[in-house]
Amino acid sequence: MSRDTIRADLCIIGAGAAGLVTSAGAAMLNRKVVLFEAREMGGDCLNFGCVPSKAILSAAHAAHTVRAAAKLGVNAGEPKIDFAAVMDHVRKAIADIEPNDSQDRFEGLGVRVIREWAHFTAPDTVESDSVTVKAKRFVIASGTRARIPSIPGLDTLPYLTNETIWQLDALPRHLFILGAGPIGCELGQAFARLGSDVTLVEAGTALGAFEPDHVAVLREALAADGVRLIEGTGVERFSGEAGAITAHLAGGETINASHVLVAAGREPVTDTLGLEAAGIEADARGIVCDDRLRTANRRVYAAGDIAGKGALTHLAGWHGSVILRNLYFGVPTRQSSNPIPACVYTSPGLAQIGLTEAKAREQYGGKVSVTSWPFHDNDRAIAEGDTAGGVKLVLGKGGKLLGVHVAGARSDDIAALAAITMAKGGTVRDLTGPVLAYPTRGEAIKRAAGKHFEPVVFGPFAKAWAGLLSALH
Repeated sequence: MSRDTIRADLCIIGAGAAGLVTSAGAAMLNRKVVLFEAREMGGDCLNFGCVPSKAILSAAHAAHTVRAAAKLGVNAGEPKIDFAAVMDHVRKAIADIEPNDSQDRFEGLGVRVIREWAHFTAPDTVESDSVTVKAKRFVIASGTRARIPSIPGLDTLPYLTNETIWQLDALPRHLFILGAGPIGCELGQAFARLGSDVTLVEAGTALGAFEPDHVAVLREALAADGVRLIEGTGVERFSGEAGAITAHLAGGETINASHVLVAAGREPVTDTLGLEAAGIEADARGIVCDDRLRTANRRVYAAGDIAGKGALTHLAGWHGSVILRNLYFGVPTRQSSNPIPACVYTSPGLAQIGLTEAKAREQYGGKVSVTSWPFHDNDRAIAEGDTAGGVKLVLGKGGKLLGVHVAGARSDDIAALAAITMAKGGTVRDLTGPVLAYPTRGEAIKRAAGKHFEPVVFGPFAKAWAGLLSALH
Protein backbone atom coordinates (compact mmCIF):
# COMPACT_ATOMS: atom_id res chain seq x y z
CA MET A 1 0.00 0.00 0.00
CA SER A 2 1.40 3.38 -0.99
CA ARG A 3 1.49 6.10 1.65
CA ASP A 4 1.62 9.85 1.43
CA THR A 5 4.75 11.34 2.99
CA ILE A 6 4.38 14.29 5.35
CA ARG A 7 7.23 16.38 6.71
CA ALA A 8 6.43 18.08 9.99
CA ASP A 9 7.98 20.02 12.82
CA LEU A 10 6.19 17.93 15.42
CA CYS A 11 4.45 14.55 15.28
CA ILE A 12 2.32 13.42 18.23
CA ILE A 13 0.87 9.98 18.92
CA GLY A 14 -2.20 10.18 21.16
CA ALA A 15 -4.93 12.81 21.53
CA GLY A 16 -5.44 12.74 25.27
CA ALA A 17 -4.66 15.69 27.52
CA ALA A 18 -0.90 15.63 26.90
CA GLY A 19 -1.18 15.25 23.14
CA LEU A 20 -3.85 17.93 22.80
CA VAL A 21 -2.02 20.53 24.87
CA THR A 22 1.22 19.93 22.97
CA SER A 23 -0.34 19.94 19.52
CA ALA A 24 -2.49 23.02 20.16
CA GLY A 25 0.44 25.02 21.55
CA ALA A 26 2.79 24.06 18.73
CA ALA A 27 0.18 24.82 16.06
CA MET A 28 -0.51 28.23 17.60
CA LEU A 29 3.23 28.91 17.27
CA ASN A 30 2.88 28.23 13.55
CA ARG A 31 4.62 24.84 13.70
CA LYS A 32 3.53 22.11 11.29
CA VAL A 33 1.93 19.50 13.52
CA VAL A 34 0.65 15.99 12.82
CA LEU A 35 -1.52 14.31 15.47
CA PHE A 36 -2.40 10.60 15.37
CA GLU A 37 -5.41 9.20 17.27
CA ALA A 38 -7.01 5.90 16.32
CA ARG A 39 -9.66 6.02 19.04
CA GLU A 40 -11.60 8.86 20.66
CA MET A 41 -10.31 12.42 20.67
CA GLY A 42 -9.88 13.55 24.27
CA GLY A 43 -8.45 10.23 25.36
CA ASP A 44 -9.25 8.42 28.58
CA CYS A 45 -10.12 11.49 30.66
CA LEU A 46 -12.96 12.77 28.51
CA ASN A 47 -14.40 9.45 27.39
CA PHE A 48 -13.78 6.94 30.19
CA GLY A 49 -12.19 8.66 33.18
CA CYS A 50 -12.47 12.09 34.78
CA VAL A 51 -15.56 13.37 33.01
CA PRO A 52 -17.93 10.38 33.19
CA SER A 53 -16.82 9.42 36.70
CA LYS A 54 -17.43 12.93 38.04
CA ALA A 55 -20.78 13.04 36.27
CA ILE A 56 -21.99 9.83 37.91
CA LEU A 57 -20.53 10.95 41.24
CA SER A 58 -22.60 14.13 40.96
CA ALA A 59 -25.76 12.08 40.48
CA ALA A 60 -24.81 9.84 43.41
CA HIS A 61 -24.10 12.89 45.58
CA ALA A 62 -27.52 14.29 44.75
CA ALA A 63 -29.14 11.03 45.87
CA HIS A 64 -27.13 11.09 49.09
CA THR A 65 -28.11 14.72 49.73
CA VAL A 66 -31.77 13.78 49.53
CA ARG A 67 -31.29 10.90 51.98
CA ALA A 68 -29.24 13.03 54.40
CA ALA A 69 -31.49 16.10 54.23
CA ALA A 70 -33.50 15.05 57.28
CA LYS A 71 -30.61 15.90 59.63
CA LEU A 72 -31.00 19.51 58.45
CA GLY A 73 -34.75 19.46 59.01
CA VAL A 74 -35.71 18.72 55.41
CA ASN A 75 -37.61 15.43 55.01
CA ALA A 76 -37.51 14.36 51.37
CA GLY A 77 -37.75 10.58 51.76
CA GLU A 78 -35.92 7.96 49.74
CA PRO A 79 -34.88 9.23 46.27
CA LYS A 80 -36.12 7.42 43.17
CA ILE A 81 -33.17 6.52 40.93
CA ASP A 82 -33.71 6.49 37.16
CA PHE A 83 -30.47 4.82 36.13
CA ALA A 84 -31.08 5.35 32.42
CA ALA A 85 -31.45 9.09 33.09
CA VAL A 86 -28.27 9.04 35.18
CA MET A 87 -26.37 7.50 32.28
CA ASP A 88 -27.91 10.06 29.93
CA HIS A 89 -26.46 12.75 32.22
CA VAL A 90 -23.05 11.07 32.01
CA ARG A 91 -23.14 10.93 28.22
CA LYS A 92 -24.38 14.52 27.99
CA ALA A 93 -21.43 15.70 30.10
CA ILE A 94 -19.05 14.00 27.67
CA ALA A 95 -20.89 15.42 24.66
CA ASP A 96 -20.89 18.96 26.06
CA ILE A 97 -17.13 18.92 26.63
CA GLU A 98 -16.23 16.99 23.47
CA PRO A 99 -16.17 19.97 21.06
CA ASN A 100 -13.16 21.41 22.92
CA ASP A 101 -11.21 18.22 22.18
CA SER A 102 -12.68 17.52 18.75
CA GLN A 103 -10.94 16.87 15.46
CA ASP A 104 -12.71 19.89 13.95
CA ARG A 105 -11.30 22.24 16.58
CA PHE A 106 -7.75 21.01 16.21
CA GLU A 107 -7.88 21.06 12.43
CA GLY A 108 -9.12 24.62 12.80
CA LEU A 109 -5.93 25.37 14.72
CA GLY A 110 -3.91 24.00 11.83
CA VAL A 111 -3.16 20.50 13.17
CA ARG A 112 -3.22 17.62 10.69
CA VAL A 113 -5.29 15.00 12.54
CA ILE A 114 -5.02 11.40 11.34
CA ARG A 115 -7.43 8.88 12.90
CA GLU A 116 -5.20 5.83 12.54
CA TRP A 117 -2.79 3.76 14.62
CA ALA A 118 0.81 4.89 14.21
CA HIS A 119 4.18 3.31 14.92
CA PHE A 120 7.86 4.11 14.49
CA THR A 121 9.72 2.56 11.57
CA ALA A 122 12.95 4.52 12.13
CA PRO A 123 14.31 7.01 14.69
CA ASP A 124 12.84 9.89 12.67
CA THR A 125 9.84 8.23 10.99
CA VAL A 126 6.32 7.23 11.99
CA GLU A 127 3.88 5.35 9.79
CA SER A 128 0.18 4.58 9.76
CA ASP A 129 -1.99 2.84 7.18
CA SER A 130 -2.16 5.90 4.92
CA VAL A 131 0.81 8.16 5.72
CA THR A 132 4.50 8.28 6.52
CA VAL A 133 5.58 11.16 8.73
CA LYS A 134 9.13 12.44 9.01
CA ALA A 135 9.43 15.04 11.75
CA LYS A 136 12.02 17.05 13.63
CA ARG A 137 10.47 16.08 16.96
CA PHE A 138 7.99 13.49 18.21
CA VAL A 139 5.82 13.19 21.33
CA ILE A 140 4.49 9.84 22.50
CA ALA A 141 1.27 10.40 24.46
CA SER A 142 -0.41 7.03 24.03
CA GLY A 143 -1.59 6.78 27.65
CA THR A 144 -2.45 3.74 29.73
CA ARG A 145 -5.21 1.14 29.92
CA ALA A 146 -6.75 -0.93 32.68
CA ARG A 147 -4.39 -3.63 33.96
CA ILE A 148 -6.14 -6.98 33.97
CA PRO A 149 -4.62 -9.28 36.59
CA SER A 150 -4.04 -12.95 35.82
CA ILE A 151 -6.70 -14.38 38.12
CA PRO A 152 -8.06 -17.79 37.09
CA GLY A 153 -11.55 -17.55 35.67
CA LEU A 154 -11.55 -13.79 35.17
CA ASP A 155 -10.93 -14.04 31.44
CA THR A 156 -14.05 -16.20 31.02
CA LEU A 157 -16.34 -13.54 32.47
CA PRO A 158 -17.77 -10.31 30.99
CA TYR A 159 -15.88 -8.12 33.47
CA LEU A 160 -16.11 -4.33 33.36
CA THR A 161 -13.32 -1.75 33.24
CA ASN A 162 -13.35 2.03 33.51
CA GLU A 163 -14.03 2.02 29.75
CA THR A 164 -16.89 -0.47 29.49
CA ILE A 165 -18.80 0.40 32.67
CA TRP A 166 -20.32 3.40 30.88
CA GLN A 167 -22.10 1.01 28.53
CA LEU A 168 -24.34 -0.30 31.32
CA ASP A 169 -28.05 0.22 30.71
CA ALA A 170 -29.25 -1.13 34.07
CA LEU A 171 -28.04 -0.64 37.63
CA PRO A 172 -25.96 -3.61 38.82
CA ARG A 173 -27.62 -5.60 41.57
CA HIS A 174 -24.28 -6.33 43.25
CA LEU A 175 -21.08 -4.75 41.93
CA PHE A 176 -17.85 -6.49 42.96
CA ILE A 177 -14.87 -4.16 42.50
CA LEU A 178 -11.32 -5.49 42.28
CA GLY A 179 -9.02 -2.75 43.58
CA ALA A 180 -9.56 0.09 46.09
CA GLY A 181 -7.58 2.85 44.44
CA PRO A 182 -9.19 6.13 43.33
CA ILE A 183 -11.24 4.50 40.55
CA GLY A 184 -12.51 1.69 42.74
CA CYS A 185 -13.41 3.96 45.67
CA GLU A 186 -15.09 6.61 43.55
CA LEU A 187 -17.21 4.22 41.51
CA GLY A 188 -17.88 2.00 44.50
CA GLN A 189 -19.37 4.87 46.46
CA ALA A 190 -21.26 6.17 43.42
CA PHE A 191 -22.97 2.87 42.63
CA ALA A 192 -23.73 2.22 46.30
CA ARG A 193 -25.47 5.59 46.60
CA LEU A 194 -27.41 4.87 43.42
CA GLY A 195 -28.69 1.59 44.88
CA SER A 196 -26.25 -1.23 44.09
CA ASP A 197 -24.81 -3.56 46.69
CA VAL A 198 -21.05 -2.99 46.46
CA THR A 199 -18.10 -5.07 47.62
CA LEU A 200 -14.67 -3.50 47.27
CA VAL A 201 -11.68 -5.85 47.59
CA GLU A 202 -8.08 -4.66 47.85
CA ALA A 203 -5.12 -7.01 48.24
CA GLY A 204 -3.11 -4.26 49.94
CA THR A 205 -4.38 -1.12 51.66
CA ALA A 206 -7.08 1.11 50.21
CA LEU A 207 -5.66 4.34 48.76
CA GLY A 208 -2.22 3.46 50.07
CA ALA A 209 -0.59 6.60 48.61
CA PHE A 210 -2.71 8.91 50.81
CA GLU A 211 -2.44 9.88 54.48
CA PRO A 212 -3.67 6.90 56.55
CA ASP A 213 -5.69 9.02 59.00
CA HIS A 214 -7.48 10.70 56.11
CA VAL A 215 -8.20 7.36 54.41
CA ALA A 216 -9.72 6.24 57.72
CA VAL A 217 -12.25 9.09 57.41
CA LEU A 218 -13.25 7.82 53.98
CA ARG A 219 -13.51 4.23 55.20
CA GLU A 220 -16.17 5.32 57.67
CA ALA A 221 -18.09 7.11 54.94
CA LEU A 222 -17.95 4.12 52.60
CA ALA A 223 -19.26 1.86 55.35
CA ALA A 224 -22.07 4.32 56.07
CA ASP A 225 -22.99 4.20 52.37
CA GLY A 226 -23.21 0.40 52.54
CA VAL A 227 -19.94 -0.37 50.76
CA ARG A 228 -18.22 -3.45 52.11
CA LEU A 229 -14.47 -2.80 51.95
CA ILE A 230 -12.17 -5.82 52.33
CA GLU A 231 -8.46 -5.03 52.60
CA GLY A 232 -5.39 -7.25 52.76
CA THR A 233 -7.11 -10.06 50.90
CA GLY A 234 -6.70 -11.14 47.29
CA VAL A 235 -8.99 -13.01 44.93
CA GLU A 236 -7.83 -16.54 44.16
CA ARG A 237 -10.26 -17.22 41.33
CA PHE A 238 -13.58 -16.30 39.75
CA SER A 239 -16.34 -18.64 38.62
CA GLY A 240 -19.86 -18.37 37.25
CA GLU A 241 -21.35 -16.53 34.32
CA ALA A 242 -22.81 -13.16 33.36
CA GLY A 243 -25.16 -11.98 36.09
CA ALA A 244 -24.13 -14.74 38.50
CA ILE A 245 -20.44 -14.36 39.32
CA THR A 246 -18.62 -15.78 42.33
CA ALA A 247 -15.36 -14.35 43.65
CA HIS A 248 -13.33 -16.83 45.69
CA LEU A 249 -11.18 -14.89 48.15
CA ALA A 250 -7.95 -15.99 49.75
CA GLY A 251 -8.96 -17.51 53.08
CA GLY A 252 -12.02 -19.26 51.71
CA GLU A 253 -14.78 -16.64 51.65
CA THR A 254 -16.94 -16.50 48.54
CA ILE A 255 -18.88 -13.46 47.34
CA ASN A 256 -21.70 -13.65 44.81
CA ALA A 257 -22.16 -10.67 42.50
CA SER A 258 -23.94 -9.70 39.32
CA HIS A 259 -21.05 -7.63 37.90
CA VAL A 260 -17.27 -7.36 38.31
CA LEU A 261 -15.37 -4.12 37.80
CA VAL A 262 -11.60 -4.46 37.41
CA ALA A 263 -9.90 -1.39 38.90
CA ALA A 264 -6.55 -2.96 39.76
CA GLY A 265 -4.25 -0.32 38.33
CA ARG A 266 -3.08 0.79 34.91
CA GLU A 267 -0.50 -0.37 32.38
CA PRO A 268 1.24 1.65 29.65
CA VAL A 269 0.14 1.36 26.03
CA THR A 270 3.45 0.65 24.28
CA ASP A 271 2.86 -2.56 22.32
CA THR A 272 1.72 -0.83 19.10
CA LEU A 273 4.40 1.88 18.94
CA GLY A 274 7.41 0.15 17.35
CA LEU A 275 9.73 1.56 20.02
CA GLU A 276 12.70 -0.62 19.08
CA ALA A 277 12.82 0.93 15.63
CA ALA A 278 13.18 4.36 17.25
CA GLY A 279 15.73 3.32 19.88
CA ILE A 280 13.33 4.04 22.75
CA GLU A 281 13.21 2.08 26.00
CA ALA A 282 10.13 1.23 28.05
CA ASP A 283 9.55 -0.47 31.38
CA ALA A 284 6.55 -1.44 33.51
CA ARG A 285 5.79 2.23 34.24
CA GLY A 286 5.95 3.43 30.64
CA ILE A 287 8.43 5.17 28.34
CA VAL A 288 11.83 5.73 29.96
CA CYS A 289 12.50 9.48 29.86
CA ASP A 290 14.37 12.13 31.81
CA ASP A 291 12.99 14.97 33.91
CA ARG A 292 12.45 17.05 30.78
CA LEU A 293 10.54 14.12 29.27
CA ARG A 294 13.17 13.36 26.61
CA THR A 295 13.76 9.70 25.74
CA ALA A 296 17.00 7.96 24.70
CA ASN A 297 16.13 9.09 21.16
CA ARG A 298 16.69 12.82 21.50
CA ARG A 299 14.07 13.57 18.86
CA VAL A 300 11.37 11.90 20.93
CA TYR A 301 9.58 12.99 24.11
CA ALA A 302 7.01 11.17 26.25
CA ALA A 303 4.09 12.94 27.92
CA GLY A 304 1.14 12.09 30.11
CA ASP A 305 0.54 8.72 31.75
CA ILE A 306 2.91 6.96 29.34
CA ALA A 307 5.87 8.96 30.70
CA GLY A 308 5.71 7.00 33.96
CA LYS A 309 5.72 10.12 36.17
CA GLY A 310 2.13 9.78 37.35
CA ALA A 311 -1.35 9.19 35.94
CA LEU A 312 -3.26 12.45 36.30
CA THR A 313 -4.94 14.56 33.62
CA HIS A 314 -3.60 17.86 34.97
CA LEU A 315 -0.11 16.34 35.12
CA ALA A 316 -0.48 15.32 31.46
CA GLY A 317 -1.44 18.90 30.58
CA TRP A 318 1.58 20.17 32.49
CA HIS A 319 3.78 17.75 30.51
CA GLY A 320 2.54 19.33 27.31
CA SER A 321 3.53 22.74 28.66
CA VAL A 322 6.96 21.45 29.69
CA ILE A 323 7.65 20.15 26.19
CA LEU A 324 6.50 23.40 24.56
CA ARG A 325 8.68 25.46 26.91
CA ASN A 326 11.73 23.36 26.17
CA LEU A 327 11.24 23.09 22.40
CA TYR A 328 9.81 26.43 21.35
CA PHE A 329 10.39 29.00 24.09
CA GLY A 330 13.97 28.21 25.06
CA VAL A 331 12.93 27.94 28.71
CA PRO A 332 14.58 24.87 30.26
CA THR A 333 11.85 23.29 32.36
CA ARG A 334 11.73 20.08 34.38
CA GLN A 335 8.44 18.26 34.74
CA SER A 336 9.14 17.84 38.46
CA SER A 337 9.46 21.60 38.98
CA ASN A 338 5.79 22.08 39.85
CA PRO A 339 3.90 20.49 42.76
CA ILE A 340 1.13 18.25 41.44
CA PRO A 341 -2.11 17.75 43.41
CA ALA A 342 -3.74 14.31 43.60
CA CYS A 343 -7.43 14.07 44.46
CA VAL A 344 -10.01 11.38 45.13
CA TYR A 345 -13.50 12.68 44.39
CA THR A 346 -15.38 10.61 46.92
CA SER A 347 -17.45 12.10 49.72
CA PRO A 348 -15.59 13.07 51.81
CA GLY A 349 -12.95 13.79 49.21
CA LEU A 350 -9.20 13.44 49.62
CA ALA A 351 -6.56 15.78 48.24
CA GLN A 352 -2.82 15.88 48.67
CA ILE A 353 0.23 17.64 47.32
CA GLY A 354 3.75 16.49 48.02
CA LEU A 355 4.92 14.00 50.63
CA THR A 356 2.91 12.10 53.19
CA GLU A 357 4.13 12.38 56.76
CA ALA A 358 5.67 8.89 56.58
CA LYS A 359 7.54 9.63 53.34
CA ALA A 360 8.74 12.97 54.67
CA ARG A 361 10.14 11.37 57.82
CA GLU A 362 11.90 8.75 55.67
CA GLN A 363 13.65 11.52 53.74
CA TYR A 364 14.15 14.22 56.37
CA GLY A 365 13.96 12.44 59.72
CA GLY A 366 13.69 14.68 62.77
CA LYS A 367 13.49 17.87 60.72
CA VAL A 368 9.84 17.13 59.96
CA SER A 369 6.94 18.61 61.92
CA VAL A 370 3.19 18.33 61.44
CA THR A 371 0.34 20.75 62.10
CA SER A 372 -3.35 20.19 61.49
CA TRP A 373 -6.85 21.59 61.89
CA PRO A 374 -10.07 19.53 61.98
CA PHE A 375 -13.29 20.47 60.22
CA HIS A 376 -15.22 19.85 63.42
CA ASP A 377 -13.64 23.15 64.50
CA ASN A 378 -14.52 24.99 61.28
CA ASP A 379 -17.65 27.14 61.39
CA ARG A 380 -18.67 26.53 57.76
CA ALA A 381 -18.40 22.75 58.15
CA ILE A 382 -20.45 22.94 61.36
CA ALA A 383 -23.12 25.03 59.63
CA GLU A 384 -23.29 22.51 56.79
CA GLY A 385 -23.56 19.59 59.20
CA ASP A 386 -20.57 17.90 57.56
CA THR A 387 -17.52 17.99 59.80
CA ALA A 388 -15.63 14.88 58.64
CA GLY A 389 -11.90 15.31 57.99
CA GLY A 390 -9.58 18.27 58.18
CA VAL A 391 -6.29 19.74 56.99
CA LYS A 392 -2.81 18.38 57.68
CA LEU A 393 0.45 20.18 56.81
CA VAL A 394 3.77 18.33 56.71
CA LEU A 395 6.63 20.79 57.23
CA GLY A 396 10.38 20.69 56.82
CA LYS A 397 13.24 22.93 57.86
CA GLY A 398 12.30 26.61 57.88
CA GLY A 399 8.61 25.77 57.54
CA LYS A 400 9.00 24.43 54.00
CA LEU A 401 5.76 22.85 52.81
CA LEU A 402 6.69 19.22 52.17
CA GLY A 403 3.11 17.96 52.01
CA VAL A 404 -0.42 19.31 52.20
CA HIS A 405 -3.33 16.94 52.85
CA VAL A 406 -7.05 17.59 53.04
CA ALA A 407 -9.91 15.21 53.78
CA GLY A 408 -13.47 16.44 53.62
CA ALA A 409 -15.95 18.34 51.51
CA ARG A 410 -14.35 20.50 48.76
CA SER A 411 -10.90 19.14 49.63
CA ASP A 412 -9.76 19.61 46.02
CA ASP A 413 -10.49 23.34 46.05
CA ILE A 414 -8.94 23.83 49.48
CA ALA A 415 -5.73 22.12 48.39
CA ALA A 416 -5.51 24.59 45.51
CA LEU A 417 -4.64 27.32 48.04
CA ALA A 418 -1.56 25.36 49.01
CA ALA A 419 -0.70 24.43 45.41
CA ILE A 420 -0.33 28.12 44.55
CA THR A 421 1.87 28.70 47.59
CA MET A 422 4.04 25.64 46.93
CA ALA A 423 4.46 26.53 43.25
CA LYS A 424 6.01 29.83 44.33
CA GLY A 425 8.33 28.10 46.79
CA GLY A 426 6.42 29.48 49.77
CA THR A 427 6.49 28.25 53.35
CA VAL A 428 3.91 27.68 56.04
CA ARG A 429 4.22 31.36 56.97
CA ASP A 430 2.79 32.31 53.57
CA LEU A 431 -0.41 30.40 54.40
CA THR A 432 -1.01 32.58 57.48
CA GLY A 433 -1.04 35.91 55.63
CA PRO A 434 -4.06 36.01 53.30
CA VAL A 435 -7.39 37.22 54.66
CA LEU A 436 -9.95 34.55 53.77
CA ALA A 437 -13.71 35.03 53.66
CA TYR A 438 -15.73 33.88 56.65
CA PRO A 439 -17.18 31.34 56.93
CA THR A 440 -15.33 29.13 54.48
CA ARG A 441 -13.71 25.72 54.69
CA GLY A 442 -10.54 27.26 53.31
CA GLU A 443 -10.01 28.90 56.69
CA ALA A 444 -8.94 25.48 57.98
CA ILE A 445 -5.70 25.61 56.01
CA LYS A 446 -4.89 29.04 57.49
CA ARG A 447 -5.78 27.83 60.99
CA ALA A 448 -3.51 24.81 60.58
CA ALA A 449 -0.66 27.08 59.48
CA GLY A 450 -1.30 29.50 62.34
CA LYS A 451 -1.30 26.66 64.85
CA HIS A 452 2.32 25.93 63.87
CA PHE A 453 3.36 29.37 65.14
CA GLU A 454 1.33 29.41 68.38
CA PRO A 455 4.25 28.36 70.64
CA VAL A 456 6.23 31.38 69.41
CA VAL A 457 3.49 33.96 68.88
CA PHE A 458 1.86 33.28 72.26
CA GLY A 459 4.86 31.85 74.13
CA PRO A 460 6.69 33.23 77.20
CA PHE A 461 8.84 35.70 75.26
CA ALA A 462 5.84 37.06 73.36
CA LYS A 463 3.89 37.48 76.60
CA ALA A 464 6.78 39.32 78.22
CA TRP A 465 7.21 41.57 75.19
CA ALA A 466 3.49 42.33 75.10
CA GLY A 467 3.62 43.21 78.78
CA LEU A 468 6.54 45.57 78.22
CA LEU A 469 4.83 47.36 75.34
CA SER A 470 1.62 47.59 77.33
CA ALA A 471 3.49 49.25 80.20
CA LEU A 472 5.18 51.74 77.86
CA HIS A 473 1.92 52.75 76.21
